[in-house]
Amino acid sequence: MESRNHSRANEFILTGISEQPELQLPLFLLFLGIYVFTVVGNLGMIILIGLSPHLHTPMYYLLSSLSFIDLCHSTVITPRMLISFVTKKNIISYPECMTQLYFFLVFAISECHMLAAMAYDRYVAICSPLLYSVTMCQQACISLISAVYAIGVVCASVHTGCLVRVYFCKLNVINHYFCDLISILKLSCSSIYINELLILVFSGINILVPSLTILSSYIFIIACILRIRSTAGRSKAFSTCSSHLSAIAVFFGSAAFMYLNPSSVSSMDQGKVSSVFYTIVVPMLNPLIYSLRNKDVNVALKKMLERRIFL
Repeated sequence: MESRNHSRANEFILTGISEQPELQLPLFLLFLGIYVFTVVGNLGMIILIGLSPHLHTPMYYLLSSLSFIDLCHSTVITPRMLISFVTKKNIISYPECMTQLYFFLVFAISECHMLAAMAYDRYVAICSPLLYSVTMCQQACISLISAVYAIGVVCASVHTGCLVRVYFCKLNVINHYFCDLISILKLSCSSIYINELLILVFSGINILVPSLTILSSYIFIIACILRIRSTAGRSKAFSTCSSHLSAIAVFFGSAAFMYLNPSSVSSMDQGKVSSVFYTIVVPMLNPLIYSLRNKDVNVALKKMLERRIFL
């Protein structure tokens, strides 16, 4: 009896971010522009750090890894979303959907922990500068980056593996612009208790733990900044910290809204708006906030441009 009522889905239909015809072209152009900016900004940072020897330090290795994560994160989501603006029915096969979900989770979870690793790096550099070269040596930096990706892969594998056992009703319309975990589970006809439990447990680990790490690091950093005698120095340091914390708050706040209590998201339209921030907006802003405002990066960029011009 169960096999007649439940089935393995062969394909899903993504509704996209909006179904209003008059908004399709403006939204397509807007998100295409954001995606191009994201690719250029993050790819540019990876190349710049790779080609500038004086940027080969733990801080910039972490920054380069963040840019790689943002580039991949955006590429997993945005091209498929752009398709929904130019097609009447945005159909995605079951294997494609599971693949997109898997890589989305890998890079989203990795970003949570990479931001925490970067906050820890800044804490050590500012609060314990004499121990920085020992604490953040090359081996420690490699281990930290490897751990970040390992957590992303393990959590994504568990989520996707548990989702494969779920049966779906005949209704196969996902009210989202990508294959999001919560949106897919809403189509289930079988028990999803284990899936929901995993979402809460892993969200606690991957959102709350990095958030507390970042918050603690910046509390100590701000305490050190307050001891700076120069008013201009304090002002510059606070400006940098505030921009970092703003981007972090947007990313973790929007992710927490969706995943820490998924049953509270009464409307998937609210969920889609929230998802735009951590899947599209933050990967675009990170190169600006963490990189282009950095003096060392600006110097390296000028040197590279001058080299190209005179060649």
